[in-house]
Amino acid sequence: MILNDKQIKELAEGQEMISPFVGESISKGISHGLNSFGYDLRCGSEFKIFTNIKGATADPKNFSEDNFITVKNEESILIPPNSFALASSLEYFKMPRNVTGLVTAKSTYARCGLGVPPTVLEGGWNGVLVLEFSNHTSNSIRLYANSGAAQILFFQGEQPEVSYADRNGKYQNQTGITLAKSK
Repeated sequence: MILNDKQIKELAEGQEMISPFVGESISKGISHGLNSFGYDLRCGSEFKIFTNIKGATADPKNFSEDNFITVKNEESILIPPNSFALASSLEYFKMPRNVTGLVTAKSTYARCGLGVPPTVLEGGWNGVLVLEFSNHTSNSIRLYANSGAAQILFFQGEQPEVSYADRNGKYQNQTGITLAKSK
């Protein structure tokens, strides 16, 4: 079952599922906060923009900082054509064992050609979310810090036998931009 605004608010305030939590949609700039059936989260002001300046290969089993440049404390960044950037959410998540979140793009950015690959917040996972932004166009796209960046839809199900926390998932309790890693 998809959760509505009342249910999301109850989990955010009662179980600290989202912190800090904004209990309404704030439409200044690119919107963020609670919606009827989801939550628009914000990205912070640190970004990792992928580049091939050093000729590195993106290998998820051996990820290297040579794959990107880091930009900090800027109001916005430009994601080059056909490129990719990472950012972390301003919000910290404590997912209940029986709730899963699905991250999707905000329509404002999608209409400019900026995609957000679907990411899952598994039941039992805690941490700052790493957001991925893909520029699918031949133009640069501006991405704003401290502003609405993606939407999460929350789904509630039966209690799982094993949660993300129970199996010590590799991204549990992550902070900042955590790079791809393998166990």
